[in-house]
Amino acid sequence: MESRKCSFCGRLIKPGTGKIFVKRDGSIFHFCSSKCQKNHKLGRVPRKVRWTEEAHEIKEGIRH
Repeated sequence: MESRKCSFCGRLIKPGTGKIFVKRDGSIFHFCSSKCQKNHKLGRVPRKVRWTEEAHEIKEGIRH
């Protein structure tokens, strides 16, 4: 089994855990927790949420 990456925070999801959300247009989102799912539903941008991997990469200067 392969591990997936959370669509919101970027962390790895262990097999057998997490949630999958499929939109009507067929796009698939994987969430590691309800916290990530709720933040995505609220329309929050992962770059601006401090605890996400993307925000850490921007802060460390890895990504611009």
